[in-house]
Amino acid sequence: MQIVIFSKVLHDTDIPYVQMLFDRLQAEGINLYVYAPYLKQISSKIHFKKNIGVFDGYADFKIHAIDFVLSLGGDGTVLTAITEVRDTQVPVLGINLGRLGFLASVGKKRINEAIDALLIGNYAIEERKLLKLESNLPIFGETPFALNDFTLLKRDTSSMITIHAFVNGAYLNSYWADGLIVATPTGSTGYSLSCGGPIIFPASNNFVITAVAPHNLNLRPVIVSDTSVISFEVEGRAENFLCTLDSRFETVHSDIQLAVTTADFKIKLVQLEGDTFLKTIRAKLAWGQDARNH
Repeated sequence: MQIVIFSKVLHDTDIPYVQMLFDRLQAEGINLYVYAPYLKQISSKIHFKKNIGVFDGYADFKIHAIDFVLSLGGDGTVLTAITEVRDTQVPVLGINLGRLGFLASVGKKRINEAIDALLIGNYAIEERKLLKLESNLPIFGETPFALNDFTLLKRDTSSMITIHAFVNGAYLNSYWADGLIVATPTGSTGYSLSCGGPIIFPASNNFVITAVAPHNLNLRPVIVSDTSVISFEVEGRAENFLCTLDSRFETVHSDIQLAVTTADFKIKLVQLEGDTFLKTIRAKLAWGQDARNH
């Protein structure tokens, strides 16, 4: 078995857990590759009992037959990891060293449980759709896709912007707001949720369009089929706006033409036995918990 360890930062409080992870994986005879920037950061803090391979990015999947990517961090780390995984179909397991953890759903105290599951095949693979951004100008390089969401946001002034939205070429609405979010079902528990959007089950085959601080008080999120093409025209007092795909961003001019549709590949997430979407949202959102007597 060959595994890539992907992360962005090593906090001192996480060193014992990360050391335990490497010790266990190497004891099981698993060939490990570590994302190059992370390996450089941890090489003086983590002891390796065997040689470690270096993982430089997407192209390395064509060189090595990688079985899994282990993402160490929070949901943001998983989102960064998929920019390297892309269309390779290599499953990603998120180990939560961060906070909320909708995508990185395996707690650090369950590391040994997770390794046991990988070794004996006691897990499920859940496929998640992504959205793809199309534009008349080259932005976001080789990764014009997002697992969570696409946003258009004001940038240079405190004044709101106007975003004219179209679905399959038909006029939907003009949003007077600080911005607009188009989220996948996976992203419905992220930025969209904090702006009043609904929670959507992962296999729902929808996008949700949610305004950020809209001036129209009667405006509500809109759910459309993910077979739709959602396009935009932006105007405001400033000439530049912020365009994001997950945690990545570009500054764009109002003349740019933007459209969102479904990407032509999916991301595979590893789910341990008993870990379900319903269980995750109940735990992370504290549903059903009564704190009145505590």
